[in-house]
Amino acid sequence: MRDFKMVLEERVGQVEKILNAYLPAEEGFQKTIMEAMNYSMKAGGKRLRPLLMMETCRLFGGDLKEVEPFMAAMEMIHTSSLIHDDLPCMDNDEYRRGKKSTWARYGEDMGVLAGDGLIVEAFSAAAGAFGATKHPYRVGEAIRILAEKTGIYGMIGGQVVDVELTNQPVSADHLDFIYRLKTGALLQASMVIGAVLAGADEKECGIISRIAQNVGLAFQIQDDILDVTSSQEVLGKPVGSDEKNCKTTYVTLNGMEQAKSEVQALSQAAVEELHSLNRRNEFLEQLITMLITREK
Repeated sequence: MRDFKMVLEERVGQVEKILNAYLPAEEGFQKTIMEAMNYSMKAGGKRLRPLLMMETCRLFGGDLKEVEPFMAAMEMIHTSSLIHDDLPCMDNDEYRRGKKSTWARYGEDMGVLAGDGLIVEAFSAAAGAFGATKHPYRVGEAIRILAEKTGIYGMIGGQVVDVELTNQPVSADHLDFIYRLKTGALLQASMVIGAVLAGADEKECGIISRIAQNVGLAFQIQDDILDVTSSQEVLGKPVGSDEKNCKTTYVTLNGMEQAKSEVQALSQAAVEELHSLNRRNEFLEQLITMLITREK
């Protein structure tokens, strides 16, 4: 296979084109909200979730055109969560990725509405897939997964527990719950939706779900590790913030060595599960490994 970084750059470029095609036109009396939504969507990022969705669909030989509406929907939902996380009532962050956060740029009221708007637009985009598929049941199931993993049994549920336990001791069970839902739910949904839309069977979807759970948890633990071991120059954001904010993480609960060991174990389990499918997507395997072992 060609150099992984070169292929990654190409495929992220493909994702960017797809996302841009689903952004709303900035017009009408309400154009401020479109501007705020587009500002947030164009702020950059790894585009991990739509990329994982596309590559999982590719793994099962699916039609990549059919997955595009859900790739856009997933990134809209992820972006909405970042907008709301930055709000004064949440983390009160004025900057994200070196730019003014959405609420700091457009006001707190527009920050709330931009996050809400992206969630609604996400389901509008996903529903549009019905008009371009020969498999409406798959589209319906994908929408159900998207809703479940976004809502109270997914990302929002994890955020609720995280907010309630701010400045309080966090048990290992609570931390695992937060990581699996707040961070892991959308990663899991991305991969499972890619499999569903490609026609994977129930057993195969179960394997993909376990792979994604392991990847999501390892991804978050690696974040905890980098907050201690990396530098602002490498990471592109302040480090040591977890300790400064007295935040419970996997590292503070279990120590650095166990954290590194757990990332390794989760990574190995994810790759072994992927191999058990007897299907080949070398780029997807390399992507999973990169996400877990990254240095920024």
